[in-house]
Amino acid sequence: MADSTVSLVDTLGRAVEFAGVVVLIAGMVWATLAAALTSLRRWRGDTVVTGPYWTFRASLARAILLGLEILIAADIILTVTVNATIESAVVLVLIVFVRVALSFTLTVEIDGRWPWQTPREPSVATPKGPI
Repeated sequence: MADSTVSLVDTLGRAVEFAGVVVLIAGMVWATLAAALTSLRRWRGDTVVTGPYWTFRASLARAILLGLEILIAADIILTVTVNATIESAVVLVLIVFVRVALSFTLTVEIDGRWPWQTPREPSVATPKGPI
């Protein structure tokens, strides 16, 4: 590829990586705010399905999943176009494998079920975790 095209793709790949990091940080802030709001609702006496800890944990897990998806896209862009070597391809395969494993475990943590199982109907009487 021409040097200008490689430079452009490298810049785009780095921008996508930056977006993934921004999503992770914003997700952490969002999870903290959601947990604080859940705690405030419980303090006011409102009925909430889960406690602040489980709200934080599920929100953070969702942010991590989204951030990982974006970071994997950046790695694919950079590996396929800029760093097209066997070593970088092997690293990409390992990263994707780890992401798939994390995705499965985080889905179980968030939903309480495997991704291929049918969803259960949430009940206000039965919270997802300890209060």
